[in-house]
This record gives sequence, structure tokens and C-alpha cells, in this order.
Amino acid sequence: MLKSELLLVLFGEFHLLYINTNICHKKRKKYIEMGLVAVSSRSASHSSSACIMVTMMLLLAYMPCEAQLSSTFYDKMCPSALNTIRTSIRTAVSSERRMAASLIRLHFHDCFVQGCDASILLDEAASSTSERNARPNFNSARGFEVIEAAKSQVESICPGVVSCADILAVAARDASVAVGGPTWTVKLGRRDSTSASLSQAETDLPSFRDGLDRIIPLFRNKGLSERDMVALSGSHTIGQAQCVTFRDRIYNNASDIDAGFASTRKRRCPTNAPDGDANLAPLDLVTPNSFDNNYFKNLIERKGLLESDQVLFSGGSTDSIVSEYSKGPATFKSDFASAMVKMGDIEPLTGSSGVIRKLCSAIN
Repeated sequence: MLKSELLLVLFGEFHLLYINTNICHKKRKKYIEMGLVAVSSRSASHSSSACIMVTMMLLLAYMPCEAQLSSTFYDKMCPSALNTIRTSIRTAVSSERRMAASLIRLHFHDCFVQGCDASILLDEAASSTSERNARPNFNSARGFEVIEAAKSQVESICPGVVSCADILAVAARDASVAVGGPTWTVKLGRRDSTSASLSQAETDLPSFRDGLDRIIPLFRNKGLSERDMVALSGSHTIGQAQCVTFRDRIYNNASDIDAGFASTRKRRCPTNAPDGDANLAPLDLVTPNSFDNNYFKNLIERKGLLESDQVLFSGGSTDSIVSEYSKGPATFKSDFASAMVKMGDIEPLTGSSGVIRKLCSAIN
């Protein structure tokens, strides 16, 4: 075989291994043997093309055997999967607008604990360390039944094919679109975990009381930048929060909260706990059901509902990003979409790792 032909073959093999892990381990030995032949060839020993061939064969031999996420993952295995999920999510959001925010948050809280593996969906019966019981999730994470319903519909057409982790990732995108938010291409091929981590959920999820000194490192540890963090925080342009999460902020008479805004919020959030702990208030008072950039305008006006919201515009390193998004809705939506794609890439289970759950809340 000519060197040029061999190079073309190797390039093809290199691409193939990236999209199919089933053959990966079987071919390692072949590439090592081919590399040895190329090295021992006297005619090729001084050839630059020989160096290229050897290098590529070593890469092929020792590269990790991990499947790559792909937006076309289900195109042949379950071509109706995405349309089925989209219809299910649209129905849920049309019934309750708030559900859009809940699904985006559920995906976020999943990816930050063990990666995007649907571990947050496992209930107590399935896992004694259910992440649902972690403080950031307890009595606040919601939308589980919506994901389960979408899973049931997908299972009816393609049993055992589409993971709960992928359904959750797609649901977050479809929820955003349903309330006027951006769309993005969801990469697919994740598999589901067989365990959850209550302890990691306690440490790796941000709290409504956190300052930048904690929030920025939490996101950085997941491969997300300050800009990604601020963009993702912009999902608080929709959704609601419980009184217990903002009571201290509206009653502490601090300089970082607008007095009129605090007074309005006090109407449904009594001073003394536990009275009214579960009472809800919109995170964005102006357009609570629309995905826009009013959240950032609110921060500049000192009308962030949560402490972790207002710290984004409090004289720190993220002030300039908040200002930029408050003036540029298109920039915010574009950055939000990009950040969601990056978040969806956090430590997915692929290839032979993990499983495809039959029920999202239970281990097979």
C-alpha cells in the first residue's frame, strides 16, 4: 500500500474510533503492530510521512476508548425521539409556565453532581443517598414527573434506547424555547448512572446564600468560566423562589437591595419562620414568565431576589458581564446557549459505562 493511501486509511480509522467504541479495544493491537512495521522499514526510516504514520498509529493504539456525544446519536436508533420529547415538554410547560425554569434547574443540578448522568432523578427507593434530599434540592427541585412522562412516551416507541440523562438535557433546551428562550444543539449519547451522591450534592451545588468567592470556584471546577456562570444565572429570568430563600435578604435593611422592592416582597414573606416559608415570589418581578434579559436589569437596580443573584452585581469581577447582558439581550441568549452546551458536556457516561434506565427514578 502506498504511504499516501495508508495515511488516508489511518485518518478514516481515527475518525471511526471517535464515533464507535465497540471496535476500539479490538484494534489496539493491530495499530501497535503496524507502527512497529513502519518503524522497522529501512526505506521509510528517514521519511517524514513515516513519522506521521507512526505517530497516528500510536494515537490510535493508546487513545481512550470513550464514545463521543453527537447530536445525531439517535437518528437511526430512534428517529422520533426528539420530536416525542419536545411534544411532551411543550405540553407540560403550557400547563404550568414555571415548569420551564424547573426543568432547566433540574438539568443544572444533575450535571453538577457526578456529571450529566440523571443521578438526580433516582428516588429514595432506588438510592439510599438520593440527591433529592440534599439541601439545595430538598422541597425545591421539581419536574421529575415531567421527565418520567417523556421517558414513558419515548420507551413506547424505542424501548431501552434513549437515556434519562439525554431526555433531561433535551427537556432543558425545549423548556427554554417554550418560554421564548434560546435554542441550541443538544449533543446526545449520555447513559444513566446506577448510583447517586447525596454528599456531592451537598458540596457541589451552589446555595442561595453564596458569594462570588464560592460560586466562581464551583463553576470553574466544572470547566465553566465566570462568563458561563453569569449567563447560566440568567435562567433566573424565569421561575420562582420560596420565601425561606430570600427572607433574610429582604429584612436585613442592607444597602444592596432596593427598599421598594424589599417592601413588595415582604407582603408574601412574613418576618418569622416558619410562617410562609414555602410562599413563592417570581425571581423576575417584571417579566416572570418570559425568557429575557430583565434579570440583569433588575440586578443593576438592586432588585435581585436572592443573595446569590445580587452578588453578581456588587462591585465584583462579574459587574461588567451583568452590564453587558442588561444592554444586549441577543448576547445574553447566545452566551446562555453556549454555556448550556458546555454544561451538558460535564462528565457524561458514554460507551459501555452506565445503563439505559427503564424508569428514570429507579435502577433497572
